[in-house]
Amino acid sequence: MKKALGVIPARFASARFPGKVLAELAGKPLLQWVYEAASLASSLDKLIIATDDQRVYEKVLTFGAEVRMTAPHHPSGTDRVAEVARNFDYPLIINIQGDEPLLQPSMIDDLVAALEKEPVPMVTLARRNNSAEDFFDPNIVKVVVNHQGNALYFSRAPIPYASQGSFDYFWQHIGLYGYQRDFLLKFVELPRSSLEEKERLEQLRALENGFSIKIVSTNVKTLSVDTPEDIIKVEKFLKDRKVKNA
Repeated sequence: MKKALGVIPARFASARFPGKVLAELAGKPLLQWVYEAASLASSLDKLIIATDDQRVYEKVLTFGAEVRMTAPHHPSGTDRVAEVARNFDYPLIINIQGDEPLLQPSMIDDLVAALEKEPVPMVTLARRNNSAEDFFDPNIVKVVVNHQGNALYFSRAPIPYASQGSFDYFWQHIGLYGYQRDFLLKFVELPRSSLEEKERLEQLRALENGFSIKIVSTNVKTLSVDTPEDIIKVEKFLKDRKVKNA
């Protein structure tokens, strides 16, 4: 029985780093790093890269991945994932960000397992982070979680508030998502919410409309690529890890 479809949305026109999915990282395109890691996830029955750009399409073919051209008007990667999902009958859909080169296959498997365990509409990842610098960084998204393991709120602001001297750790959101297929197709039809627009976080649309988001904890430290400088950071991380494991 077919179970889970993984989709990697890969847009060329990034505002802060145009063409970043094709940027070379340690000898390979960034997107290839993501695809090769995701392809090792045992829970995925199929893995597709979804793009709206011919340059990305042609590059993907060179490393042997399955790729689909999607409409150019999509406002987000999630809409691109939904377009692909409509063409298949997999009940579980995993949205894999194309700028997460340090992705581990277990992260995808954990999302699929959470969707199978209980009929939650949507799941995502978070890890404990005790860095005060990261806590105040608006580029690092924070999430507050209730006792049932569901998200209460996501923010670029430092939440929950920590009074002077009381900071211990926070939950850092990791931007991989899993959906029940029916919910995903419903979600992309909902209008953008006010909190989503203020925070620039589309998962808030689900919360504002009363849907639950299950948080799955992970110990994997990732470094997403948002700017050219991030390529240098990831290459250093990979080099240090190689030396450590030698």
